[in-house]
Amino acid sequence: MKQLALDIGLASTPTLDNFFAGPNAAALSHLRLWTASASRSPVPSYLWGESGSGKTHLLHAVHHALQEQGAQVGWLDAHSMDPPEFNDDWAAVLMDDVHLYNAEQQHTAFNWFVNALTPRSGTPRWVLAAGALPPADLKLRDDLRSRLGWGHIDALQVLDEPERRAVLRQEADARGLFLSDEVMSYMLKRFSRDLGSLMQLLDHLDHYALQTQRALTIPLVRAMLENE
Repeated sequence: MKQLALDIGLASTPTLDNFFAGPNAAALSHLRLWTASASRSPVPSYLWGESGSGKTHLLHAVHHALQEQGAQVGWLDAHSMDPPEFNDDWAAVLMDDVHLYNAEQQHTAFNWFVNALTPRSGTPRWVLAAGALPPADLKLRDDLRSRLGWGHIDALQVLDEPERRAVLRQEADARGLFLSDEVMSYMLKRFSRDLGSLMQLLDHLDHYALQTQRALTIPLVRAMLENE
């Protein structure tokens, strides 16, 4: 059955508090520890897992938490077409979707990595990276790949269906949105199992329900999405 993709944007800022850990509790605890600490992790951290496992959510959550503390952070992802030079004022370096990096981005990532761990002044900076594959399987330049695999590594898992149902129920209740079992089953069958996409869809449905003051039914949800 065809899965639909919606480009409707995130409803809220990803945080460590609104990340449903499920089988990824150890990774979340690790990030909480070093994000809350006045000192950063002495070794780099790497998260890997398939799409929908929560990698990007966690990196954005750490970025947000550090900025809330007043820290400056270096950010690099596959969409960074003109990345800056390493900044000595950065408290941490975050690199997302490393498996998609082109040659220039790999060069920047390696440069940031070296400067973060051996800075010209101060203590080493925390390097937190994420990709779809374990470090050994990344098709990247050897020196970058070896450094990504040097520190703390966590393999993230996609939530199973009961866990996704629990998250949807929790989020719907928090919005005051009645989400029947039938509508929830329809969402899980017709849309990506990526929890982030499901949260975006839930926010869209909530907005629609508030505007129309109509209860969500499968025919109504189907008709609404077909008109997007």
